[in-house]
Amino acid sequence: MAEYSALSFEPLTPVSYLDRAAAAHGDRTAVVDGERRFTYAELHARCRRLAGALAPLADGRPVAVLAPNTHVLLEANFGVPWAGVPLVAVNTRLSPGEVAYILQHSNAAVLVHDPLFDGLVDTVFTEMAHPPLRIRADGEYEGLIADAPRLAITPADERGLLSINYTSGTTGRPKGVMYHHRGAYLQALAMVGHTGLTPSAVHLWTLPMFHCNGWCFPWAVTAAAATHVCLSRMEPTEVWRLIREEGVTHLNGAPTVLSMLAYAAEAGPVSPPVRVATGGAPPSPAILRRMGELGFDVTHLYGLTETFGPAMLCDWRPEWNGLDAGEQARLKARQGVGNMISCRARVIADDGTDVPADGTSVGQIALRGNNVMLGYLDESGGIDAEATAEAVPDGWFRTGDLGVVHPDGYVELRDRSKDVIISGGENIASVEVEQAIMDHPAVLEVAVIAVPDEKWGEVPAAFVTLQAGATATEAEIIEHVQGRLARFKAPKTVTFGELPKTSTGKIQKFVLRDEAWKGSASRIR
Repeated sequence: MAEYSALSFEPLTPVSYLDRAAAAHGDRTAVVDGERRFTYAELHARCRRLAGALAPLADGRPVAVLAPNTHVLLEANFGVPWAGVPLVAVNTRLSPGEVAYILQHSNAAVLVHDPLFDGLVDTVFTEMAHPPLRIRADGEYEGLIADAPRLAITPADERGLLSINYTSGTTGRPKGVMYHHRGAYLQALAMVGHTGLTPSAVHLWTLPMFHCNGWCFPWAVTAAAATHVCLSRMEPTEVWRLIREEGVTHLNGAPTVLSMLAYAAEAGPVSPPVRVATGGAPPSPAILRRMGELGFDVTHLYGLTETFGPAMLCDWRPEWNGLDAGEQARLKARQGVGNMISCRARVIADDGTDVPADGTSVGQIALRGNNVMLGYLDESGGIDAEATAEAVPDGWFRTGDLGVVHPDGYVELRDRSKDVIISGGENIASVEVEQAIMDHPAVLEVAVIAVPDEKWGEVPAAFVTLQAGATATEAEIIEHVQGRLARFKAPKTVTFGELPKTSTGKIQKFVLRDEAWKGSASRIR
């Protein structure tokens, strides 16, 4: 029977969705990017030629892309894997030092970047002994793919490395999360199913594609043969224009995106409804009510970089439709249950057992399944066994988030066990900010925690003890951090004074957090 094995097995890869879309919907609009529009046949051809151009340049090493949500980054999600190498989509908000670290750690052979980041890349390359080959996403990029041969290298192993996504960990150094073809293929299918994507759907890219490969929506939207509407910058005026002029039906983003849209001057009722998926902090009842009035159907998702984006969602039950608005908002704010291709999410106690489903017993959320990473990348291109084992001690990935399980099986977050701040959808390792502040010559000790914020959900706040006889202002400390890290990582406030400590001299961050979050039912914003 071995000769028939190919009949019933094909390695799963998300780039295959573009083959299908081009074959079945080749004449329909695939991409809207400003004045440019591509059909699925054109997108398919461009991605195949991009693969043909990149393969000899990459020579088996990753290709990095530094770009906003343009057709270039979208094409990279197909063209780079077809070149037979992993994609590294770089966060456009990072500092030069952070970008240089990612390029070095991933061993990227090529960097494709938008001209917007010419200055940033200039600085990055001065910090690198062996920078990658540089390709500007302008006429140079177009010339590169214009006459390149078409290529499509498909994986022999569906668990082969598809992409590397970097996330801030509690050590402060970004970790390279290794995605596999199988996981992205299945996660994309789950996103199609849960958000109702169809060939008539129009998806607006309000979520950065560099976040978890856009939660796998580059592949999900393509699987549905829907239309991608690119958005280089999150500006409410432009979003509302595109919603109305392009007939947008779907968009994703952090709760801050919802807030920006809900209270924009251009806001007004939409019809038909726009389906919105939001992740990170649960949206407030007021935002949910306002979005509902405008005609947006909001679904709350939960996931991490290590889980290909949304591993869980608040799966809405039709019997909840008759509940009052306040109760619906409370239910919608829960993180919910595993998506359709996930294993059941667990909430586990310190001894590894499941906590009771009573809505009050707190444990750590643990996940596993096809949409969980291969592991963390080490500098040799393999799996960092030590870092991966720490996150996955027993076959279940520890998320670092604490929650409860309600009697109906739905999970709700209550707190974070990891020292990570999630502000406006961006992860910030508090230790990384602390290390930057400690570089200031006037600083003796520092503690950085998350504090609640109306706009961003939560933001970093610094508590600083100065050296004897030294002086520094809040503005000086903030400016000092902004010169070393991405600006969004800088503390929004700096409080000077003595830090609370244990008898052995360990700083008690929980005392600071208890005061900052006093009166809040949950420490997840």
